[in-house]
Amino acid sequence: MQAAKATPRTDRRIEATTCWDFPTQSPADLRAGDSAFNGCTPALVSWNLLQRYTRPGDLVVDAMAGSGTTLDVARMCGRRVLAFDLHPRRPDIIECDARHLPLEPDSVDLHLVDSPYSDNVRYSESPGDIGHLSAREEPFYAALEAVAVELHRTLKPGGVLGWVISDEYRHGVFTPVGFRLYERLLRRFETLDIVCLLRHHDRSLNPLWEHRARKRNFFLRGFKYLFLLRKPRGRSR
Repeated sequence: MQAAKATPRTDRRIEATTCWDFPTQSPADLRAGDSAFNGCTPALVSWNLLQRYTRPGDLVVDAMAGSGTTLDVARMCGRRVLAFDLHPRRPDIIECDARHLPLEPDSVDLHLVDSPYSDNVRYSESPGDIGHLSAREEPFYAALEAVAVELHRTLKPGGVLGWVISDEYRHGVFTPVGFRLYERLLRRFETLDIVCLLRHHDRSLNPLWEHRARKRNFFLRGFKYLFLLRKPRGRSR
């Protein structure tokens, strides 16, 4: 039996499988964020999570807002939304470290995070930027876990966390970043599911890099993880 393939989506339809393929950062009817921003979250990722896990009036938070994709999508969908970033690129994004959010406990319905997955991209010159840390070293995972602690504190019991992350292959070394982060997330959250996000428009996805990958016997990153988790109801762990 032939395996089912993801169908590239350019319109607003709730995804039915765990393989999501969005060939553009924003479809024509859902312009959100800045497609030129390095590692910009696909707008239909935010839209799908809002449709499945929130209702109009719920509070959505993006603690690493980047170019503001989730902020824009949440507003279009009638959700209350707050966006934070260590280095804001828009006036409606609040300057804040994701490890110290100015939010009350148990106040957020949905957290969505698209975090750095190593030190491969220079997002800012802020000394506390997690993007300065290598995924090969323990301080990187300690910093992400500190973010997870804060997201757990502010999420309502039963609230949902969506976390986007990728593995790393650099200088001949593969690092299973997703697995290492997921292990830490399980210390506080329950798993709803794991989604595969197909990657498009990466700098490495061109004929030159494809030739190098075949010649030198390595693989280009073809997907990111979207971990879907829930804060347990009742007493916090």
